[in-house]
Amino acid sequence: MKLEDKRREEKTELLQLVGFKIDSEEFAINILIVQEIIKLLKITKVPNAPNFVEGVVNIRGRIIPIINLRSIIQLPQKEFDNKTRIIVVEIANNTVGFIVDAVTEVLRIPLEITEAPPELTTDINSDFINSVAKIDDRILLLLDIDKIISHSYSEQLA
Repeated sequence: MKLEDKRREEKTELLQLVGFKIDSEEFAINILIVQEIIKLLKITKVPNAPNFVEGVVNIRGRIIPIINLRSIIQLPQKEFDNKTRIIVVEIANNTVGFIVDAVTEVLRIPLEITEAPPELTTDINSDFINSVAKIDDRILLLLDIDKIISHSYSEQLA
């Protein structure tokens, strides 16, 4: 490797992401906000909760609201199975769990391969998509969890 290539590689900013699937779509979020990834636990329903809130769980003595990402991004519901996971995140002093169909991988990708999402005409709520990454023949949608949480809380208050 040439010295120039090595310097260029060192300057390339890398995003560290947790990749997951919902339906046939591939998504990712910044690993820095992920506290843990756990198997599906017994969820206690909360009366009068918005449709995207599955309920709450007790994780080591902490009561955490659980949001179904399928509902947020407007994909059809499906039964949970043995691949279903809860991704627990902490952002803006809020700890929230997100239900996903499966966690697939931890990725390190160069920031330069991401781009702003195109005008989307799918069922996915494009407001929550931060950017899009092309990796080989795959397209990875990077979610803005901050927007999802603020949307969830503002809808809950309404």
